[in-house]
Amino acid sequence: MSAASLELRTLTDGLVFGEGPRWHDDRLWFSDMHGEAVWTVDLDGHRELVVELPGRRPSGLGFLPGGDLLIVSMAEREILRWDGSELSVHADVSGLVATALNDMFVGENGNAYVGSFPLVAEPAGPIVLVEPDGAARIVAEVVFPNGTVITPDGRTLIVAESLGRCLTAFDIDADGGLSGRRLFADLPGRGPDGICLDAEGAIWASMTLARQFERILPGGEVAETISVDGRMAIACALGGPDRRTLFLLTANEHTADALRGTHDGRIDVLQVPVPGAGIP
Repeated sequence: MSAASLELRTLTDGLVFGEGPRWHDDRLWFSDMHGEAVWTVDLDGHRELVVELPGRRPSGLGFLPGGDLLIVSMAEREILRWDGSELSVHADVSGLVATALNDMFVGENGNAYVGSFPLVAEPAGPIVLVEPDGAARIVAEVVFPNGTVITPDGRTLIVAESLGRCLTAFDIDADGGLSGRRLFADLPGRGPDGICLDAEGAIWASMTLARQFERILPGGEVAETISVDGRMAIACALGGPDRRTLFLLTANEHTADALRGTHDGRIDVLQVPVPGAGIP
C-alpha cells in the first residue's frame, strides 16, 4: 500500500539538515544539524529561531517535565539545556561514549535515552540514560542506535538500529534501565533513521538508504510507503492538534563538508488516518 496519493506539501525549506523533530506547544521543534541552530515551525509555516549553536552540531531534542529543552551536541558528547534564555550543560557523557552522539528521546519523567555513532571497528554503539539530575550511565548497546520512541504506558522503548537494519524493543525497568531485548521488526536492506509511533502501535520510519518513509507494523510488515524522490529520508514526527499531521524531514545527499554550504533541506507534511501516540 502506498501513501503517494495523499497530499504532500512543503511546510518550510531552506534548511541545511533538519533533525530531531518534536511536536510541543503547538509547534514542531527541530534541529538544523549543520545549520548549527534549533528552530520551531507552526502549521502555517512560520519559522522561529530558538537558539543558535555556533560550532556545534545539534541533533536529538526533548523536554524536561518543567519545560526546559534538552539538545544533543553531537561532537562534544554533551546534552545541553536551554531554559528559554540561558544555555547550560545538562550532562557531559564524553567519559561513556567514544564517538559522536546522535538522536535522543526524553520520557515524561525526564529520563533521556541518547544514541551514539558506532566505532569503525565495532558496529555496536551504546544507548546512554541521562537522568533528570544529569547522572548518566550506559543501559544497552545496539548496532548504531538512532531514532527512539517510548510507548504510551511508559513500559517499552523501541529503537532504530541503522546498521542493524531493524527495530528493537526493550522493557523499561523501574530504575530506567533496559532489559528484555527483542526484535520489533527486521528491515533487511533498509537502514532506519528517525522514527515515530502511532496509536495502532505502528512505527513510521525514515529509511535513509531506501529514500522513503515506511509505516511498519509489529513483526515487520510495511503497511504504507512514501517516496521522497531520491532525497534522504532523515526523520519524522506525528503532531498537529489531532496528532494526524506527519512531518517528513528530508535533504539532498551531500558530503558532510558540502552540506554546510547547502540549504536544500526541507520539511513536508501530510495528513494520515492514524494519530500519533506517546510523547510527540
